[in-house]
Amino acid sequence: MFKKLRNRFLIVNLATISVMMLIAFASIYIIMYVNVQSDINMALHRIADNEQKGPGGAQGGPRGAADGGSMPMDKGPIDAYQPDRSVSFTIQTDASGTLVSKDSKFTMDDEFYDAALKEALSNGKDIGRFTLDGSRWIFMVKHTADGKQIVFMDITSQQRILTNLIYTFTAVGLLMLIILYFTSRFFANRSIAPVREAFDKQKQFIADASHELKTPLTIINTNADVLLSNSDDTIRNQAKWLQYIKSETERMTRLTNDLLYLTEMDDSRTGMIHSKFNMSDAVENIILTMEAVIFEKNISFDYNIEPELTVLGNSEQIKQVVMILLDNAVKYTNPKGAVTISLKRQNNDVLLSVSNTGEGIAAEHLTRIFDRFYRTDTSRARKQGGYGLGLAIARSIVDQHKGKIYAKSVIGESTTFYVQLP
Repeated sequence: MFKKLRNRFLIVNLATISVMMLIAFASIYIIMYVNVQSDINMALHRIADNEQKGPGGAQGGPRGAADGGSMPMDKGPIDAYQPDRSVSFTIQTDASGTLVSKDSKFTMDDEFYDAALKEALSNGKDIGRFTLDGSRWIFMVKHTADGKQIVFMDITSQQRILTNLIYTFTAVGLLMLIILYFTSRFFANRSIAPVREAFDKQKQFIADASHELKTPLTIINTNADVLLSNSDDTIRNQAKWLQYIKSETERMTRLTNDLLYLTEMDDSRTGMIHSKFNMSDAVENIILTMEAVIFEKNISFDYNIEPELTVLGNSEQIKQVVMILLDNAVKYTNPKGAVTISLKRQNNDVLLSVSNTGEGIAAEHLTRIFDRFYRTDTSRARKQGGYGLGLAIARSIVDQHKGKIYAKSVIGESTTFYVQLP
């Protein structure tokens, strides 16, 4: 599914970029083409106008020899207008189209002039183009009293520029598409990674929730079958099975309540009222409620609470975080172990730490213990009655308060959870 999503993203991205590149290259080529053609026409008209103004005929024709021989144009006004990169020449014809004279800076074969004249006359237009001996030429016909004056100019270099421009655009476009493909693929994979991770977590969440619900439902169903098989017995004699059903129902109720709470936290539908409250008093109140449980488990307990520390947030939710961390510390402390809680100011933040002695948490588990239903020791967690949702709830609350929650542990010695609130 995610591979198809990535491929669709790539196709749309490359198609969009290709269209944009095509439009950009076409615009550049059209502008370049128009400019080149404008320069060619301008140069051609300048040569023709200069020939009309030059000496050599009643109408200002070219300076050719009377016998039609070639005469180098070493001097004359045309040199001021003719581009050095272009070869040009002028042919004068009579009314019947017969070559009368020719004027060129370069000496060429008579066959070449005849071929050029034939191409120009066969075109039937006053301005046109043709290819001769592998070169591209443009011509312009000026009508005179004696016949026609035809100006020819070599435009091979200009045409080669336009052709090379097309090849360059094609090569650059293909290279850019290849680079963009791999770049887009890299960023597409990175963009899809969080979606894939969220989807995988959702699948895992559904599987874990189904598994957690399956166990109590199985127990309830089994005990109900036992009750039905002894339908004639009294309720007092069957109270044990009823108690099992009630216990598992309560566990399911706690589980569904926790799941609903997490959903509300994720969707930001809780409508928290943020106000400044005394964090020190809140932590001390939680300690008072847990003292009896700690005393019954014969655990050493120590705390260090700095007075009058205030936090902006929801006091009931922060108390829930403290309760979750302290309850976990008590549950997983080894016999005759110790639990320590401290609250102090660290720079501009308030830092809460809850530490307990015990087996500790392996490094590979520290980054995942805040995931839903994640437990480092499943059998022990079930025995303690947990579902692996407490730390997930704590992280959601801390995230809502723009804080940080993390854990550090030394295997076989201790585990400490930290909550940093602004």
